[in-house]
Amino acid sequence: MTEDRGTPHRPRGEPVPSAPAAPSTTEPSTPVARLVRSPRLSDVAEYAYATVVPSGARLVYAAGACPLDAAGATVGVGDVRAQAAQTMSNLRVSLEDAGATFADLVKTTVYVASTSQDDLVAAWEVVRDTLAPHDPPSTLLGVAALGYDDQLVEVEAVAAIR
Repeated sequence: MTEDRGTPHRPRGEPVPSAPAAPSTTEPSTPVARLVRSPRLSDVAEYAYATVVPSGARLVYAAGACPLDAAGATVGVGDVRAQAAQTMSNLRVSLEDAGATFADLVKTTVYVASTSQDDLVAAWEVVRDTLAPHDPPSTLLGVAALGYDDQLVEVEAVAAIR
């Protein structure tokens, strides 16, 4: 039996509230935003440098997705790639529940609790490959710590939908 240590979002011992399941949207949507690539900037970056969102679009702000399973346990302890994969899976679900897909993303921020550039690259490769061929502007950061026990990866995102 493991001790309930709580989370940064829920006090210890407090049950996780359940929400009614929203229908999942699996059909690809037609992107509303335009990704911008400048020939005046390096083509080394594996993402667009900017996104233009037209007026009238609705924005979806996704909270930082974490590498948690349905029971709230951290998946892939010590494994950046496994955590990045679970994080992206969770992000997909939250976007679908909001009526968006990865193709609707206009910005992502990837946080990795590590000072190792290899760890940052490993997390980025999973995020990049999961989103492909879509490549919205992204920021990759190494941070000192993240909110859950044994958490190494978190991804927050913004999407634009009609």
